[in-house]
Amino acid sequence: MTAARIVETNEGIQNEVTAEIFDEFAKGMRDKGWNGVSEMISSGIHGGDILEIGPGPGYVGLELAKRVNPRTLTGCEISPSMIRIAEKNAREYGIAANYVQGNGMSMPFSDAVFDCVISNGSMHEWESPIEVFNEIYRVLRQGGRYCVTDLRRDIGILKRNMVYFSTKPKEIRPGFLTSLGASYTLEEMQELLSRSKLCGGTVKKDFMGLCITGEKH
Repeated sequence: MTAARIVETNEGIQNEVTAEIFDEFAKGMRDKGWNGVSEMISSGIHGGDILEIGPGPGYVGLELAKRVNPRTLTGCEISPSMIRIAEKNAREYGIAANYVQGNGMSMPFSDAVFDCVISNGSMHEWESPIEVFNEIYRVLRQGGRYCVTDLRRDIGILKRNMVYFSTKPKEIRPGFLTSLGASYTLEEMQELLSRSKLCGGTVKKDFMGLCITGEKH
């Protein structure tokens, strides 16, 4: 039986030291290819104007940008500490990304200004996924695509232990467990999506998590 979901945080990582540790962790996930980029491209995410919700240190959007060459890359991030790290990483990548502070439930963008919206590993922190899904719908242009990937709470103990013991630095391991405990099952996410403006989207399981994809009609 799957354990009940335990809410983690909706404030992101604000502490400078913790943000630096998470940057090291995210870099390792990038190097392993465990960051959702391949799934995003397979789902139809392309160039144009791309928005990333909860970019953290920015590696997912920056790696995606290397492969699809978007017109613009924008990140909406709740933590100023993460924004500073993402801006530094973008400079090192040589990509002119723009990071703004904001909450996914009420993003500081006009209607219909992005061709694609992506997010990896932040959905379990969203206070109200339905509100964020509605915001994704609002800021997308007609025909725009979205891809949201995250952990799945019912991955099983073998997969959980595999990721836990391979996670570096070790300081991040407790955070992995709390994030896993705050993540959603396939059935929970299908129900939430059905009550949002992205109700035509698809939710699928992958090896470690969930992948939500679709197009704004």
